[in-house]
Amino acid sequence: MNFKISNLFLLPIFLIILSCSDQNISSPEKEPISSVEELVEHSKEFIPQIYSSDNGIHMAVGYGIANSIMVEGEGGNIIIDAADSIYEAEKIYSEFKKINSNPIKAVIYTHNHGDHTFGAAFYASISDKKPKIIAHETTSHYVERILGILNPIISARSSRMFGTFLPEEQLINVGIGPFLGVSQSIPGYIKPDITFSDELKLTIAGINIELYHAVGETNDQLFVWLPDHKALMPGDNIYKTFPNLYTIRGTTHRDVKGWVESLDRMRSLKPEYLFPSHTKPLRGPEVAETLTIYRDAIQYVHDQTVRLMNEGYYPDQIIEMIELPEEIADSPFLKEFYGTVRWSVKSIYNGYLGWFNGNIADLDPLTRKEEAERLATMVGGSEELYFKLQDAISNNDMQWALQLSDHLFALEFKTKEVKALRAIAAEYIGQRSSNPNKRNYLLSAAIELDPEFKAEEILRSDAQLLQQLSMDNFFNILSVRLNPEAVDPGIYRACFSFDSGIKRTITLRNKVAEVSSLTTNCDLNIEVEDNLFKETLAGMQNPILKVASGEINTNGKQTEFLLFLSKFRT
Repeated sequence: MNFKISNLFLLPIFLIILSCSDQNISSPEKEPISSVEELVEHSKEFIPQIYSSDNGIHMAVGYGIANSIMVEGEGGNIIIDAADSIYEAEKIYSEFKKINSNPIKAVIYTHNHGDHTFGAAFYASISDKKPKIIAHETTSHYVERILGILNPIISARSSRMFGTFLPEEQLINVGIGPFLGVSQSIPGYIKPDITFSDELKLTIAGINIELYHAVGETNDQLFVWLPDHKALMPGDNIYKTFPNLYTIRGTTHRDVKGWVESLDRMRSLKPEYLFPSHTKPLRGPEVAETLTIYRDAIQYVHDQTVRLMNEGYYPDQIIEMIELPEEIADSPFLKEFYGTVRWSVKSIYNGYLGWFNGNIADLDPLTRKEEAERLATMVGGSEELYFKLQDAISNNDMQWALQLSDHLFALEFKTKEVKALRAIAAEYIGQRSSNPNKRNYLLSAAIELDPEFKAEEILRSDAQLLQQLSMDNFFNILSVRLNPEAVDPGIYRACFSFDSGIKRTITLRNKVAEVSSLTTNCDLNIEVEDNLFKETLAGMQNPILKVASGEINTNGKQTEFLLFLSKFRT
C-alpha cells in the first residue's frame, strides 16, 4: 500500500478462558472456541501505528476505538476526528508532532459519536488560538442528546456492547477498534463554531477542503474530500467489517438507502486514498473496489428486506431468508465483526413499517407475566419450568435457557438461582460469538448478574464540558426525569432567570413538565448564574448549600425550590 508506518508495537492477544460456576448444576464442559479465531486475527487491524502517506496525511490507528487523522498544511495542520478522550488525543498528538509540530488550525468532526469528538479539548488546550471546530449543523443536537436525556441508558448499553468493564483477558476487540476509551478522562467535547447543511468548501492552512453531508451510520455524518490530495475521509460510513446498519447499544433509525447514496457520492470523486475513521487506510485501485462492494452489500440487504416485506413476511422470517451472496460475503470488508445481516434486516423493517410486524398475535400480546404463568401451567408449575431451565443448561441449550429465565423472572420464582443460571447461559453464548458486539454484551450481562457487581460511569462531567452544552439541554433532561408520582394536582409554574439573559419556565400540569420561555404568573422565581445551575443539576454543586448562600436566589422560597427539584429524582 506504500504507507509508511511509524511507532509500531504489538498488543498482547489473550486467549479466552471460561469461568467456573458455583452452582449445583455443573457448568457445561469446556470445548474449543474456534468461532472466535477470526476475531482474534482481526485484532491485527488495531495494532497501534501511525500510517503516513506521501501527500502529508497521517492516520493514527489502534490508540482507541476510532482513528485520528492529521493533514499537514502551510504553517498549521488539521485534525480529522479527535479520538475518544483527552487522554488518547494527547497520546496520538505526541506521535503526530514528531512528524510536524505546527499548530493545529482546525478540528473536523465527521459525526457526533464520542470516539470522534471527546478528545477535542486537548487540541484547544495546546493552542494559543483555539482551533476552528467544524461539523455538520446537527452534530451538537445529537451530542447533547447522548450527554443529556439518553445518557443513562446509552451509557449502560454502550458499556455492555464495548465490554468496558470486562476483565482484560475477556476483551478481544470491539470490531472497529481495540477498545472504547471514553472513560479514561472527562469528555473533552467542544461545540462546533463552523457548521453547514449540505456542503462546505473552505481553505485552511493552504489546504483545500470539501465537506459533504453524507447520512449513513449517523444522520449528521459527513465525509471530507481533499481534492488536491485525491484523499477521502469517509467517517464511519465504511470500515473493515460489515457495517452497523443498526447498533445494539441503541440508535435512531439509520437511513440505509441514504447510506448507499452517500457511498455513491464518494465513489464519483474517484479517490486514490481512503482514510476511514476505523481500521487501516487504503490506496490505489483497492479504494474504488472496496467502496463498490461495500455499497453493494448494503443495497443487497436493503433491497431484499423490502422485497420480502412486500411479500408479507415477518421480520423474524426474513432474517432466516437473507444471506449475502458469495461474491459479496467473501470480501474481508464484510465479515460480521461489527454489524450483522440479521440485525440490519430488523432495523430496515422497523424503519419502514415501525414496531408492528403485521402478525395479529403480536399486536396486543399477553403480558410477560401472563405468558409465563400459562407456560408454567402447561409444564406442571413454576418448579417444573425451573427444572426445564436446569435441563437446558445441562444440555448446552443456552439460548433456550435465556428465554426460559425470562419467564421465571416474570414469575419471580427462585430469582437468585435463575440469575446464576442465566449468567452461565450468557457467558457460554458470549464466549463462542465471533461478533464482538454480541460477545461483549452477553459477557457483560453475565457479570452484571453477579449481586456484587457495581457499574462504573463511563461518561463524567466537569465545568468545561457543561459550558459546551446548551441550557435547553438541561431543561430537556429535567422534563424526562420528572417523577409523576411526586406531582400534585393543578398547575405550578417555576420561572428561571439566568445571568446570560436566558429565561426559561417549567410548568407542571397533568403530571408533565412543559418547558417554555413564558415568565408570567410564576409560583416560584429563581435567579442563578448559567454555569452554577448546570453544575447543580449535574451533581457537582450542592443545591442546599447554594440556596443557603444566596448564590441560587429563590426570592425567599428556599424550601419550596428544593422541594421542586426533588420532583425530578426518580
